[in-house]
Amino acid sequence: MEEGLEGRRPTGENIGQTAATQTQSRNIASRGLDGVREAARKDEQVRFTALLHHVTVDLLRASYYELKQQAASGVDGVTWQPYGTEVEARLGDLHGRVQRDAYRAQPSKRAYIPKADAQQRALRIATWRTRLFNRQWSRS
Repeated sequence: MEEGLEGRRPTGENIGQTAATQTQSRNIASRGLDGVREAARKDEQVRFTALLHHVTVDLLRASYYELKQQAASGVDGVTWQPYGTEVEARLGDLHGRVQRDAYRAQPSKRAYIPKADAQQRALRIATWRTRLFNRQWSRS
């Protein structure tokens, strides 16, 4: 699990391997990322590289269904429902981009909400594609 730590040899050998079995179950499908999370919890100094092989279509699908359906759209104007009209094709495309290292997040949309002291608080609103990708790493 920790062969990708800084100072060790690169992990080129495991790129073609799947990190989990192909299943709809988040518990089995995310086994690789759960191991990474556990290693990070045990040692805060540990540094990982080459983690993208853990991203699977199953995990992206689970992320999509965990996101709030009423959440605001990003700069592309796409909301949960329209993204879901062709969700499998979109998830496959996103997964392919991630694996080819061709995925680039779009800029976040800026919005401001008023605070109690008459100032404004800035918010960044990511696109759905970026939310799906980022959700992989934020699960606890």
